[in-house]
Amino acid sequence: MTGALTGSELVVASRDQVAAEVVAIGLRRPDGGDLPEWTPGAHVDLELGGGLLRQYSLCGDPGDRSTLLIAVQREPAGRGGSRLAHERLTVGATVRVRGPRNTFPLVAARRYLFVAGGIGITPIRPMVDAADAAGADWRLVYGGRARATMAFAAVLRRRYGDRVSLCPQDETGLLDLAGLLGEPGGRLVYCCGPEALIRAVEEHCQGWPPGSLHVERFTPAGDTGEAETTIEVELALSGRTVLVPPGTPILRAVEEAGVPVLSSCREGTCGTCETPVLGGVPEHRDSLLTEQERAAGDVMLICVSRARTPRLVLEL
Repeated sequence: MTGALTGSELVVASRDQVAAEVVAIGLRRPDGGDLPEWTPGAHVDLELGGGLLRQYSLCGDPGDRSTLLIAVQREPAGRGGSRLAHERLTVGATVRVRGPRNTFPLVAARRYLFVAGGIGITPIRPMVDAADAAGADWRLVYGGRARATMAFAAVLRRRYGDRVSLCPQDETGLLDLAGLLGEPGGRLVYCCGPEALIRAVEEHCQGWPPGSLHVERFTPAGDTGEAETTIEVELALSGRTVLVPPGTPILRAVEEAGVPVLSSCREGTCGTCETPVLGGVPEHRDSLLTEQERAAGDVMLICVSRARTPRLVLEL
């Protein structure tokens, strides 16, 4: 991806109801110019006003440089972002956008199993298109509460036929993950959806070869539950050292020390605050980094993660 947006104002060019409580929103430049390149799995950050910044996966065609397509599910019990998006992102409205960024990239392979739950279909949809265009052997299993709630279900089934299995819970019950996943078999599994689905898939795939399973979360997986102590964080670029007490995120302590940091979700799911680690050992509490990235210990998400050593040195 090149030429990422940095708070650029885009116009809502289209808005379509694609499922119960889900709208697909097409964003374009006011002058009609080309938008940044992106790859399947990418997302953008939308500044929705009132201090709310939310991430939405791109679910359109990466070859279409005129439009960035997102789909937003209204969440009555959410934190307000989906409500604002549904209310404010009407055709002709403008919104500031950052990105695209990709923390859920599609790795080239000959075989894939895609597992989507609910609005988790959004990053998976362009992956399916890319896998098919590459001639890969793939299957999509897509679950939801009911058929009417499943965005893009009819389009996917119409285009790809039996390679797409639609599993509305009110018709077929819960997904038979054991039957679907089976053994590794040399394929890659991509999963996005509710936390319960992702955890169940992760549990089944424990012990599989590294890199076999790729997931993206919309909500945090939770911390380690370990007791916290005060840590010392040196900000190498700023020449500052801050003390971070128990219960205080490193990000907040750094901001309170007057050092600005780009951030978004503050839950360890988006990757916006990813920071290079120059010294010390991070205690990773995010829901984004791979096991290999965690083991390397050279980056961390400072909105949720802490330290296993009394001192950290960060490139801030």
